[in-house]
Amino acid sequence: MSYRTAAWLAWSLWGLALTLTALGLLLLALILSHPNTHVYDYWFNNTLIVIDVTVGAIVASRRPENPIGWLLCLSGLATSISHFSAQYAIYALSARPDSLPAGEAFAWIVTWILPIMIGLGVFTILLFPTGRLPSRRWRWLGWLTIAFVFVGAISGAVTSGPVDGLGPLRNPLGIVGFTSGFKAVLYPMAPFLFAASALSVFVRLRRATGVERQQIKWFAYTAAVLAITVFLQIITFAVETPLWFEKAEFAVFTAAGTANTISIGIAILRYRLYEIDTLINRTLVYGSLTATLVALYFGGIVLLQGFFVALTGEQSTLAVVASTLLIAALFNPLRRRIQSFIDRRFYRRKYDARKTLEAFSAKLRNETDLDALGDDLVGVVRETMQPAHVSLWLRPEKTLKGAHR
Repeated sequence: MSYRTAAWLAWSLWGLALTLTALGLLLLALILSHPNTHVYDYWFNNTLIVIDVTVGAIVASRRPENPIGWLLCLSGLATSISHFSAQYAIYALSARPDSLPAGEAFAWIVTWILPIMIGLGVFTILLFPTGRLPSRRWRWLGWLTIAFVFVGAISGAVTSGPVDGLGPLRNPLGIVGFTSGFKAVLYPMAPFLFAASALSVFVRLRRATGVERQQIKWFAYTAAVLAITVFLQIITFAVETPLWFEKAEFAVFTAAGTANTISIGIAILRYRLYEIDTLINRTLVYGSLTATLVALYFGGIVLLQGFFVALTGEQSTLAVVASTLLIAALFNPLRRRIQSFIDRRFYRRKYDARKTLEAFSAKLRNETDLDALGDDLVGVVRETMQPAHVSLWLRPEKTLKGAHR
């Protein structure tokens, strides 16, 4: 496929997905004008698929030989079809019954398209970043994913009962007894497939070197943040949490999911790959610093409030003021200590190189022997850069004009 054909096809898929998403939002606006009508549960997340399909179109048009871009395009298209079909079915069957034709047909589409979306997502992770399997040993996961898509789509198409996300609307072609089979396929298999594909990424990371290692770092970084937000989401399901916590968790989850797609685009297009090391370092430092300061802040408030209650019999705002001043005083010293610990633990080579350069700089101020200085410089370069060969060339001194009389 030529680059021109690839670009035309990629941006055509992008335009189709964007059009379906826009039409879905238009139908949502019409549905909201009917107060007693059920609103599609996943409309916001499905709208954000525009970001995925945009990244996919950019990658596919510039790297058409890599299937990752095409998988993102197809995933975005499938999600936009699901979104539009859901909004169409709700409007045609609930908001204004019989106002639009084929409402039940669009409701039926929603029942079987989810396994396809899951399969495309699994293959995106499994083939990242080279577009090939990590090794021949991972073929089983590819075939298992294909089997899951077929079995899931067929069983979903005939499952009975209300359609997920559509409120009271039911599958028009549902057969009683197939619902349990669909859930038996979808619920245990989807998490397993995603977990196995994520494991393949870390297998790649252990074996990869150079550019491929940097590519995987981008994806692994955003995937780790996304995993943390999923854990927070499980907490909101398991226990009752404040409304602000749920909103914050949803915002972070949405941002992490978007960043995950953007990281794929950065990795495939190889744009500023090596900045991920600085990003990981800063995340480790300031994440640890924030957690430590928050613990000290609330711990200080609790201890000081207990002290004031024991001393005066009532609480005092001095506990908050004192804790705030303590945090302000500890910020820079604690940040330097955490930075030093993380450099020693996770970036040992850079840490040793910096220490070597600092020692050489101190010696440079006092060294007067040129030969000894040259030997020290060669030793520093060999230790910090670790080149295959190193040599030092000194320009010969030139005779100054007018020096002889």
